Amino acid sequence: MISTEQEYRENLKKHAAAANIRVESAIHADLSRVLNECDPLLQEIINYAVFSGGKRIRPLLAIICSRLCGRDDDDLYRLAAAFEYLHVASLIHDDIIDHAQQRRGRKSLVAKYGFPSAILTGDWLLSRSMRLVGELGGQLGLTVFCQATESMVDGEFLQLRCVANPEATEEDYFRIIKCKTGNLIASTCEIGAIYGGASDDEREALSLFGDKIGTAFQVVDDLLDYKGNAQETGKAVGNDFVEGKITLPFIRAYAQADASNQALLQQLITGDRQSRQSYQQTHNLITTHEGFASAEKTAQALIEDAKKALHLFHQHSDQESLTVLQALGQYILQRKK
Repeated sequence: MISTEQEYRENLKKHAAAANIRVESAIHADLSRVLNECDPLLQEIINYAVFSGGKRIRPLLAIICSRLCGRDDDDLYRLAAAFEYLHVASLIHDDIIDHAQQRRGRKSLVAKYGFPSAILTGDWLLSRSMRLVGELGGQLGLTVFCQATESMVDGEFLQLRCVANPEATEEDYFRIIKCKTGNLIASTCEIGAIYGGASDDEREALSLFGDKIGTAFQVVDDLLDYKGNAQETGKAVGNDFVEGKITLPFIRAYAQADASNQALLQQLITGDRQSRQSYQQTHNLITTHEGFASAEKTAQALIEDAKKALHLFHQHSDQESLTVLQALGQYILQRKK
């Protein structure tokens, strides 16, 4: 007999695969129509960016939240495509800011096509995502969407302010990731709920769920930057350290370290971060002071909070969709890329 956890995982895979087929079809149809008269280079770059793999978690969230609130039709998959466009645009802009050379195991778009093309492509995808959300999610959906994208930009500025600053606090960190990731995932769930005809309480519950899993997703992402496998993650391990990002494992280790090790961590994060030795020293100090273990516990607690946010739906008729959302929480904790 397979365990409940295994059942959840298999159920998630099944629904994700089925949803992804329809989302991919919607994206192909949408891009084929709107890019038909565009410059050939734009067409090439958009296709390189959008069809480069990826987990399609954001489209899946929009779909499942809409289903849970009572609606599943062809236009739902066009709406879901909008969240993939936004996600890809945000990755392109991240790679521009970080001068990243790799994304999803191949050349980043900026490395392959250059800065002007990357900037313009990100802008096009953002514009297209807004148009689809406005068309399908109405004024309320567009307002939620724009608030999240504005917050995402604010989060980037907050993060720049904290670069290589060992005195950055947990409050700073969680504010940054709420702006950059939590609000965006929350908006995805909320707009899916709006499209599905949710009540105010249902919208609020799904938005809170999205915020919690989005925050947990980023904590796990920060852990993978230190502990992941580059072949699985598709990008070099240690990028956050090289870029001077102060993430939760570092903050927790710094708080537990004695004065001499705090001084060493300060020296490492403000010094030559390109050195492999500096990265390894930092990794060792974070391990010694349980920064990784502490961050992992926080991610687990956030997922538990996310599950609690779904209590409103426990007597709902669509228990299958509820199960998929719960399984997504476990997937986030266990993901390797």
